[in-house]
Amino acid sequence: MSRMNAPQPRLKRAAPQKEQGGAKRLPASLSRNAPLVPVDSAGGQALAAVIAILTFLAALCAGGAELVSASSAQWRSEIAREVTIQIRPNPQRSMEDDVARAVVLARQTPGVETAQPFTKEESERLLEPWLGTGLDFKDLPVPRLIVIKLKEDERPDFGPLRQSLQKDVPGATLDDHALWVSRLSTMANTIIGTGIFLVALVLVAAGLAVVFATRGAMAGNKEVVEVLHFVGANDDFIAKEFQRRFFRLGLRGSAFGAGGALVLTIILGLITRSWRASPAGDQIEALFGAFSISWTGYLVVILIALLVALVTGVVSRLTVRRFLNGNG
Repeated sequence: MSRMNAPQPRLKRAAPQKEQGGAKRLPASLSRNAPLVPVDSAGGQALAAVIAILTFLAALCAGGAELVSASSAQWRSEIAREVTIQIRPNPQRSMEDDVARAVVLARQTPGVETAQPFTKEESERLLEPWLGTGLDFKDLPVPRLIVIKLKEDERPDFGPLRQSLQKDVPGATLDDHALWVSRLSTMANTIIGTGIFLVALVLVAAGLAVVFATRGAMAGNKEVVEVLHFVGANDDFIAKEFQRRFFRLGLRGSAFGAGGALVLTIILGLITRSWRASPAGDQIEALFGAFSISWTGYLVVILIALLVALVTGVVSRLTVRRFLNGNG
């Protein structure tokens, strides 16, 4: 009998036939209006839970990568706009005169917005996290710092300023933080790349789970598939039915996983804001900002959930077609 396209995804099966000694019931999978792929079974619920967990992990990886990317961009922006002049003590020269001369040279440089020198007490206070408080720094050669803030969207040429400092302020050095910017960029790119790699691994794991679940569903619904073939349904119709059912199952699981990741991110943001006045909260805010992702991060999490559901549907369809072609 040639196969024909079946117009309806559900079959109206024949009533059970009477046998000697009583009526014999049809299997549940062949009962009237029963779905071709029962996703509410224990196996379907387990697959939905696995997809939810995988989506949760993928969303956390993507959200963390976006958080690090935003924080890194903020760090680099702040560092790129600041330049530091360090003046080491020289017993043969007046420190105050050298600081004043360096400030004048810095303010004369095109592109410089402000040049703020640190006082002796402020410079000594910078050493307290490493040396402790309550120390007498009179006998230590503590250098003096001048923080230069640049104008936005300008990158002045510091060559003339370096030459002027070497000539007029011996012992002064200019640091444009280029090394720190490079290290921050490398760190951020590494974390983002790792996050993308982990998301790809999660998608592969989800695909493998769907393959095994689909093959199990095909084996469990072998009688249904045979009946569908008998009444004229082709392989494409059966594959589409599996794809539709598994897509809904994957969408349900991925929605729970992505929602859990977003809720966790919001809770962590509220916790860090409540700790803002504490030392731990200040440290976390210095590293991760307000610990909240932007609208781009939310969009990425939603796209990951849709991608997981799409992978679930497509992989199930391909698995069914391969199963039918290999056993047809």
